[in-house]
Amino acid sequence: MRTSIRTTLLTGAAIWFITASGLSAQTAEEPKAQPAPNYRFDFAVTYGATASDVVGGSSFWMQGGSLQAHGEIYRGLGAVADFSGLHQGNIHSSGVGLDMITAAFGPRYTWLPAQARYSFYGQALVGVAHGFDSDFPASSGVVAGSTSLTFRLGGGLNIALTPRIGLRAIEATWLRTQFPNSSTGIQGSCQLNTGFVLRF
Repeated sequence: MRTSIRTTLLTGAAIWFITASGLSAQTAEEPKAQPAPNYRFDFAVTYGATASDVVGGSSFWMQGGSLQAHGEIYRGLGAVADFSGLHQGNIHSSGVGLDMITAAFGPRYTWLPAQARYSFYGQALVGVAHGFDSDFPASSGVVAGSTSLTFRLGGGLNIALTPRIGLRAIEATWLRTQFPNSSTGIQGSCQLNTGFVLRF
């Protein structure tokens, strides 16, 4: 009887020891994944091209860049400020150019999949646009500059390169302005930008 009890106890202890050793080895081989750092602020510098019809007529291309400051407020929802500049020196070989700067603000929502190096975002911004060094047909005649309300609707993809530096792989934006153009007074432009992101 005593031999049977002793054998049962030794067998149980051996099974427990082997199981515990296996679990310990598995835990050592497969460490628990650590959550990705949660950055609350980022600053982006981008360069891109814009298909535009800001002064009426057929579309033409402009080049320029933007500076963006974005801060997260709550679970992916944040606020962003965008400052952009665009230039075209000779529209359709007409001898007339166009420079435009915009300042816009609004909400952004960012989706970051768990343990991923990339994130997607969408945003809707409103602000002002100023066009200058061009010809704008107004009621008082042709003027060289004009200021209008602007809307920016779009989104993009960021890819992390290091914990603090990321690549803005693409940002696509629809830009609406209201410069005088002897027609509807409304323009729609399509912007494509790429650049770098610093996260803090």
